[in-house]
Amino acid sequence: MNNTTSKASYKNQRKAEKQKQQQKMKNLTWITVSGLVVLLILAFVFIPKPAPAAFAYDKLPILGSPDAPVKVVEFGDYKCPSCQFFSQQIEPQIKKDFVDKGGVSFYFMNFTFIGPDSYTAALAAQSIYHQNNDAYWKFYDALYKNQQNEKLQWATPEFLVNLAKQQNLPIDFNKLQQDIVSRTYAAEVDEHNAMAKKLNVTGTPTLFINGEKMEEAMDYAKVKAAIEKAQKGAK
Repeated sequence: MNNTTSKASYKNQRKAEKQKQQQKMKNLTWITVSGLVVLLILAFVFIPKPAPAAFAYDKLPILGSPDAPVKVVEFGDYKCPSCQFFSQQIEPQIKKDFVDKGGVSFYFMNFTFIGPDSYTAALAAQSIYHQNNDAYWKFYDALYKNQQNEKLQWATPEFLVNLAKQQNLPIDFNKLQQDIVSRTYAAEVDEHNAMAKKLNVTGTPTLFINGEKMEEAMDYAKVKAAIEKAQKGAK
């Protein structure tokens, strides 16, 4: 065998060895990636999901039956324009399609992040709730219907008491005035705000359906689908 043939044979052998090594690396890479994918799938399947949020439903304003299988909690701010839309466009549909039929109970919690008078409005609403749950929901509607510019401090004690009087709510208006001024239910509002932060609520309205966070509260089709899914899970 001459030198030329020997060199060619050596080169071919080295090329074959290199290709074989490259194929081994490809196989090893594929096995590694496949193993990681399997581990990720197993982790997704078997790692337990976070437990649903636990609410003290018996301490919240309620629409519907407390025995309803699906419970919807709204975090809201009475100065929030999006909450105003929700109260006028989304909540009535939830009430009509689910609450009135006994399938859903609807609750409200305060998340007072827009301005100081967001807190004042929450104090007034909590006072009314403790006097009369049905009156609370009339006040809820009236507050949003009479909502003013969120940049203004309009939810004063005088405004809130006068609004309650205009609605002819069956409550003690002097007690309402005193509760607002004395901040009687400040601890409850503080608890609501703390719960909102604990649950990573970053804006309003935010819904929790049977303890599961619902991000798209402004889209009724998605809210409806989420409630129906919860109904199936509750059976």
